[in-house]
Order: sequence, then structure tokens, then C-alpha cells
Amino acid sequence: DTGAFAVESIRRWWHALGKTRYLSATSLLITADCGGSNGARVRLWKRELQTFANETGLAITVAHHPPGTSKWNRIEHRLFAFITQNWRGKPLISHEVIVQLIGATTTDKGLDVQCCLDENAYPKAIKVSDAEMAAINLARDDFHGEWNYTISPLPCTSIDHGSSAPSANRAI
Repeated sequence: DTGAFAVESIRRWWHALGKTRYLSATSLLITADCGGSNGARVRLWKRELQTFANETGLAITVAHHPPGTSKWNRIEHRLFAFITQNWRGKPLISHEVIVQLIGATTTDKGLDVQCCLDENAYPKAIKVSDAEMAAINLARDDFHGEWNYTISPLPCTSIDHGSSAPSANRAI
């Protein structure tokens, strides 16, 4: 669980679903825990978000849950409850089996889970220098800027908008 892995997961979602469902999106809102690989103080998370913003042309707004409140994340709890029901009693003998069981999860209300195995290597303890941090195009929000901020694409970068029609729509 690293900042690079967290952003790669967002990148995969964007390319598989996001950019086709939100054709005119110019920004993306991400809510995240305040700790772990995507924590408010994790430098690698912010550096990788900058890379993703540059690649897509999206301004990425991050709203971190205040410390100690992740246990109230209802979406996560509801999703894991259905995944757990789906694989109950089945031997979790390989990554392939786990991915298939997660991907086969559905609900009566229309939840359709998608899952794939990410075989990339994500080394731990990657240091992000002060110079790299200074290069991040980060604007802190007036309200708790340590938890709420926007990372915008840097000028003069190669940008794949995924759409030719810019708009103020936000993908959530």
C-alpha cells in the first residue's frame, strides 16, 4: 500500500470508466482517509497525483476525512460486506481466485464490482525531496488546507484530456 499504488488505482479507474462516463470533466474530486498511503501528509501520494494531473489535464481536488473518522466511511463498509458475502466459504487460494470472487460481486440494487490484479511493483520508502514537493502545483483550500487541496496540471506538460470538449464538470 503506497501512494504510487493508490494513484495507479485511480488512474486505472479513470482510463477504464471515468473518462468515458465524464467526457467533459476538467476536474476530479477524491475523498480519502487522513492516514495510510493516501494520507494528507504523504509526499509520494501528492507527487503521483501531480503526475496523474499532468497526464490527464484534470485538476484534482482531494478532501481528506478528518483523523479518526474513516470508520464512518459507509460506502467502504457496504462494499466489503457484499464482497465478504460473495466469497464466504470459498477457499482464497490464489490472487486469481480472489480477483474473480471480488469481480463477481453484485447486489439487488445494481452494484456491479469490477476488479483486476495489478502486478506492478510498488517499492516502499521512496523519498520525495523538498524540491519535488515545491514543484507540485498544489493550492490549499481556505478551510483546513492541510486536509483539502487541489493539484492542478503543470503548464507545458503532455496532456491527454480524454475529450475534446472542455467543461467545468467535475467527475466524482
